[in-house]
Amino acid sequence: MADSAYSSVASKPKFNGLKMAAMLIAAILALPILVVLVNVLIGDGDVWRHLYDTVLAEYISNSLLLMLGVGVGVLVIGVPCAWLTSMCDFPGRSLLSWALLLPMAVPAYIIAYTYTGVLDFAGPVQTFIRDITGWRYGEYWFFEIRSLGGATVMLTLVLYPYVYLMSRAAFLEQSENTLEVSRTLGYSGRAVFFKLALPLARPAIVTGLTLALMETLADYGTVQYFSVNTFTTGILRTFYGFGDVAAASQLAGVLLMFVATLILLERYSRHRIRYHASGLKKASNRRMALKGGRGILASAFCLVPILVGFIIPVSVLAYWAIFKADRPGANFIQLAWNSFYLAAIASMIVVSLALVLSYAIRLNNSRSVGVSVGIAGLGYALPGTIIAIGTIVPLAWLDHRIIDLVKYYSGDKVGLIFSGTLVALLFAYTVRFMAVSLGAVQNGLGKIKPSMDMAGRSLGMSSFKVLTRIHIPLLKGSVLTAILIVFVDVLKELPATLVLRPFNFNTLAVRAFELASDERLVDAAPASLMIVLVGLVPVILLSRSISSRTNYSK
Repeated sequence: MADSAYSSVASKPKFNGLKMAAMLIAAILALPILVVLVNVLIGDGDVWRHLYDTVLAEYISNSLLLMLGVGVGVLVIGVPCAWLTSMCDFPGRSLLSWALLLPMAVPAYIIAYTYTGVLDFAGPVQTFIRDITGWRYGEYWFFEIRSLGGATVMLTLVLYPYVYLMSRAAFLEQSENTLEVSRTLGYSGRAVFFKLALPLARPAIVTGLTLALMETLADYGTVQYFSVNTFTTGILRTFYGFGDVAAASQLAGVLLMFVATLILLERYSRHRIRYHASGLKKASNRRMALKGGRGILASAFCLVPILVGFIIPVSVLAYWAIFKADRPGANFIQLAWNSFYLAAIASMIVVSLALVLSYAIRLNNSRSVGVSVGIAGLGYALPGTIIAIGTIVPLAWLDHRIIDLVKYYSGDKVGLIFSGTLVALLFAYTVRFMAVSLGAVQNGLGKIKPSMDMAGRSLGMSSFKVLTRIHIPLLKGSVLTAILIVFVDVLKELPATLVLRPFNFNTLAVRAFELASDERLVDAAPASLMIVLVGLVPVILLSRSISSRTNYSK
């Protein structure tokens, strides 16, 4: 009865202003995608034909091989680790269950710089081999880190937590009664995993895999540094080298097809695969004890990804930053300030708009608002290169129209107002990371009962006052989480920052990339370490959240 009364209140015309605001915000945030699609159609085709005849096949094959390798890698690491930490009991399980998320704090391009410094020909590992054997270059085989295989390994090490996180949540939700029945039917632990638990968790696993593959397609720093030609490197090379926005947009359009295919496959899998696990008790209430050698193997299997994906690279970065790199000076302080205030402003903008969009859905449960908000959250599925190109084109057009108008009416000359300033960068960040903030805010709003809205309305509050005086105080945890996640994502973002940053403006991510590109890996360590340490904040919060839920389920 209360819900229906709330719906009738929410459907009054006075909320149409919020509805229109949400649809307008969504339309503006969808502009970069629309620009890319339009430029795909209007290009003259000369540069595109050149790309088609020379490098397009390489871009496609390398992107597909990278996706295949990373897909296999994240599944091989993420799913077994999720099963072991959620369904089994072995030495160190409680610590390992949250520590497996730590590699999420390390951007792929930073782990690539670190392992290149360690494993390259001039690095300590190969130098040690040559010293003790007397071998020279060409007389022994060693894994080539700067290769497609090396990029695959680097991306796998930092992206497997997506699969681990989704899979573990699915395993923890499975019913102990269902698993116990399977054991009474003679199923071994291996059979329970492959024939029952894995099919039940398949939708969640596919979701985690899709996120990892979208991040793989979006990566620029790793593949550029390893000289692996993929769509992201090709788009920026075409944009800067040829100066052809249309050709770069055409490449971006092909990449957009890859991303759209992943999204459709993920949604199709969720639609077609529906399993329901009944029962009151969760599977985590009674774990399988692994003792002796089996327990040691389980501990070692879960420890290796943490060791190679977090402990080793962070230790190397800390050693370089403390003992090898030059002392950070005023330039480093300026870079850190640029990164922090840019991330702070972007996170505030993104979360504020997310509150408006989420509240619009709460008050106007209509298809138009739902579709609009869905479009607004599409940017997270797109690489930063696509968003950067889709941002600079309309803003540059708008700048030139303003310049022409000012010159016509006053004769004065004005500079770039949008495309050459931080406005373009902040807009791109908003498009890119809106989905992250929307998820956190909508989850928090969903926990607030509609009766709270009704109580505020009965006291004569407007919808705006209900949001500011009732909802936002109750949403402090969700809003803080959204701010932290967006803050760290902006801090790590590389391709969009490279394209859209104003002249003579640098961030920690860009500076680390520039130094690494000049083979100054040791000097890149302080900036890289700072990004990793800040990235630990949301990862630790997420780990604590998972641990508390797990403890509660016991």
